[in-house]
Amino acid sequence: MTQNQTTTSTLDAERAALLGQLAAARAALLTTVRGLTDAQAAERPTVSALCLGGLVKHVTAMEESWLRFVVEGPAAMTYDLPDGVTWADLAAGTAREVPQWSLDHADGFRLLPGETLAGVVDRYELVAAETSRIVRAVADLSAAHPLPDAPWNPPGATRSVREVLLHLIAETAQHAGHADLLRESLDGRTSS
Repeated sequence: MTQNQTTTSTLDAERAALLGQLAAARAALLTTVRGLTDAQAAERPTVSALCLGGLVKHVTAMEESWLRFVVEGPAAMTYDLPDGVTWADLAAGTAREVPQWSLDHADGFRLLPGETLAGVVDRYELVAAETSRIVRAVADLSAAHPLPDAPWNPPGATRSVREVLLHLIAETAQHAGHADLLRESLDGRTSS
């Protein structure tokens, strides 16, 4: 076997492992919402603003955003502020104008009028299929882009395709845990 074949085989095994772990985390989240009505999926059974349908929407949006980052780089994730608005204003809730990306992010944690759990799950499955397609097609999991300017990103930091996948696995698993707690609060059921 040549060195190139060894590297390719290793990358293929790594891709399969990463995609498998992401699929397992997705399955844990989707198991938690199985059997819910739209009203139950929109309900907030705890003091937090989280609902089960909103968690699926949020994870879908984050996965889609991060995979756009893999393909397009930091331009896919811009966090521009309106003129005269600072990050401190936004964090304190005193901004005279809230950027659309921030409003969209907040809406991503709830089911909006007309949205259904089935529709949210279908969208998640489409994004998952696109993620798999992109990851299988990318030439090198080490390929990296600079992270966009935002207070939560260290200045000058980069993220590789591999790191994006690891982040998505961790975030999806974390939100699957949140979903399990919400489901138990809602009707006493858990995903396990």
